[in-house]
Amino acid sequence: MNTNKSLNMTMLCDFYELTMGNGYFKAGYQDRITHFDLFFRNVPDKGGYAIAAGLEQVIEYIQDLHFTEEDIAYLRSRNMFDEGFLDYLRSFKFTGDIFAIPEGTPVFPKEPILTVRAPAIQAQLLETYLLLTINHQSLIATKANRIVRAARGRTVLEFGSRRAQGSSGAIDGARAAYIGGCAGTACTISDQLYGVPAGGTMAHAWVQTFDSEYEAFKSYCEIYPDNAVLLVDTYNTLKSGVPNAIKAFNEILKPRGITKCGIRLDSGDMAYLTKEARRMLDEAGWTECKITVSNSLDEFIIQDILLQGARIDAFGVGERLITARSEPVFGGVYKLVAYEDKEGKVIPKIKLSENVGKITTPMFKRVFRLYDSDGMAIGDWLCTYDEDVDSNRNSDGSLTIFDPDATWKDKKITDFTARELQVPVFLGGKLVYEKPSLKEIQAYCKEQMDTMWDAVKRFDNPHNYYVDLSPKLWEIKYSLLMQNKNEDLPIT
Repeated sequence: MNTNKSLNMTMLCDFYELTMGNGYFKAGYQDRITHFDLFFRNVPDKGGYAIAAGLEQVIEYIQDLHFTEEDIAYLRSRNMFDEGFLDYLRSFKFTGDIFAIPEGTPVFPKEPILTVRAPAIQAQLLETYLLLTINHQSLIATKANRIVRAARGRTVLEFGSRRAQGSSGAIDGARAAYIGGCAGTACTISDQLYGVPAGGTMAHAWVQTFDSEYEAFKSYCEIYPDNAVLLVDTYNTLKSGVPNAIKAFNEILKPRGITKCGIRLDSGDMAYLTKEARRMLDEAGWTECKITVSNSLDEFIIQDILLQGARIDAFGVGERLITARSEPVFGGVYKLVAYEDKEGKVIPKIKLSENVGKITTPMFKRVFRLYDSDGMAIGDWLCTYDEDVDSNRNSDGSLTIFDPDATWKDKKITDFTARELQVPVFLGGKLVYEKPSLKEIQAYCKEQMDTMWDAVKRFDNPHNYYVDLSPKLWEIKYSLLMQNKNEDLPIT
């Protein structure tokens, strides 16, 4: 393999997307307009919500869609593709529409995060890249948000580059973690590319390189007096680490009038050690010295050590964040939900399965979020593309929505507002979406999470958030189910 070759990400697709594309072309369906939804079925970690992320990378991918002569030569060498199809690929570009829920938005199972309306070949070829991008970044943003919430206002830094699953896992993972609420990353290139604030101080190797722990601390304070954060657990945290840090602070920082400094612990009983370290620092007059901890942390460990009275100002979270180790798969899927006939009529399509959870919701849809008078989210409501909330109100102006896990349990809501979640991203192949900055996405995510009830956000047994269908959409789904109920269905 020529590792110096520039990769064309258009070729990052499952091979069946190309064989189907060739098939569509041969069958004369290349211009048939299709509608695909990208959605997920279950929230990771049995949580109550997920965070949408990855749209910016999807946009960049769509804008660069093309096949090179080298790509076409490779496909020809497989002896599977029609020459007419290969010639079609020479001028390939995206000409369809994409609608998406903005990054940083809390999202829920079975509602479309992203919808593609495009000719069949185009829509099909997007599948793999859209899924891997949205799945990965939504997974990490969701995990990061859980961890940040567990920290209860304390700083959380993403420290996982060396444990990430590949370079893109580290780079884009740091971006997603920032959207979820992390204050920064250890990954330098993520700062360079995306503006995720990168930072860091020292590893154990720095301390071991010097003749003594004190010399290592003293030297570091002399070189970086305005960013002196010392790793105090190389030998013995309380007997040498913290005392030597205090000594270095006294000799180097104190004469310069610097009070901003810190220590970091990467091992041991964090609750006990941080309480003792805090006592020692305060007794020495270093009350503004911050304590950072790292070492295989996640939301549950952070929650537990804080309940034990740990004195921690910041957390560095690595492998369990960047890999979402407790449940490392987001599980988003990309399914055909409709196509348009020659007259432009939208024809709903459904995927059936003996596994009820895999039955899709057909039709080109709109997604609304309903808020009460205090601005808190009540639930999400899906309807067909040609209807809206107002057309479904009861005679008294209220709206009836149903519990997603108990269709007999309804809720009648009044005095509410509705916001459409999906926004146009591409129309006719042209980008119409103004991409926000990463800092704006992070702020938006925090704002949106504040509209979610605590019962939805809790880690254990969260409240089921309402995601309901309009009566019209439900009737379409039910009628398609009834049409197929007597057919032999494959197990999928």
